[in-house]
Order: sequence, then C-alpha cells, then structure tokens
Amino acid sequence: MFDLEAIRAVRDFVEQGGNVLLVIAFVTAVMWTLIYERFWYFRVRHRGERERIRVLWRARAEHSSWHAHQIRRMLLSQVRQKLQQRLGPIETIVKLCPMLGLLGTVTGMIEVFDVMAAGSGNARGMAGGVSKATLPTMAGMVAALSGMLFSIQLRRFARDEGERVADSLEIGRS
Repeated sequence: MFDLEAIRAVRDFVEQGGNVLLVIAFVTAVMWTLIYERFWYFRVRHRGERERIRVLWRARAEHSSWHAHQIRRMLLSQVRQKLQQRLGPIETIVKLCPMLGLLGTVTGMIEVFDVMAAGSGNARGMAGGVSKATLPTMAGMVAALSGMLFSIQLRRFARDEGERVADSLEIGRS
C-alpha cells in the first residue's frame, strides 16, 4: 500500500532533523486541516448561510427604522463571525512554525556543543548536530510560508465576502 522507499526517506529525514520535525509535521497537519476546512466552508456551507441571511432580511416588512438597522447589524455580525472562524488559530500556527524550527536549531546546536565539549573533534557527530539544527529551521519556515500565503487569502476572502453580504442587504425601503 505505502511505498517503502518513501517511508524510508521520511524516516531518514526525521533521523537527520531530530524529533522536533515530528512536532512540526503534526502542527503543520493541524494547520492544513484548518485551512482545508475554511476553504470547504467558503465554497459549500457559506452559500447556504448567505442565502439564509438574505431571506431573513427580505422577509422583513421594513428596512429603514433603527430597529431594522440593528437587526441588519446582528445578521451581518453573524455572517462575519462564521467567515472568520478558525482564522485566528491558523494565523497562530503560522507564527508558531518558525519558533518550532528555532527550537530544532537550538537542540541541534546543543548536540554540536556536546560533541565539541567531548574534545574528540568528531566531524561526523558535529555534522549530525548541524543537520539537526538546520532541517527543523527549514521545515518550520516552509510550513510557515505555505500557511501564511493561504491564511492571507482566507482573511481577504472573509473580509470581502462580509462586505458583499452587507451590500446585498438593502436598507432604506419602508
């Protein structure tokens, strides 16, 4: 079922980069699950929500009183809240990924210093520590950059779609 060569490659990569790579992989999987959920919501679920709000607004007899404006604000607030749901955790994970990479850098450098402190001058041992220092940094940055691009896009869509819904709820007719 799984390609054994791919499994070996991943295992070797984790051995070279240290256990912090597993944490980065888990956090990245959570981030991408949340990103996928938001895209799914925007494409599938939001359409029904947008239509539900429009129907509720159009069913009102009047749209110009103070009370009607407050109901409109409440409806728009509900839409915007649902549009922005889970964007905060995605952005937090994006900011966390480079910090996890930095954690890997620190743990890898500790290995290098341990080899140096032993006084053996073991180049292979130092190279392993340097590898454990650089691979998590790279992985954290790649995860952060990929997540950042999509989180910006999601935030922009949520803002623009909230404005489109607001424009569709006409005011002023009595």
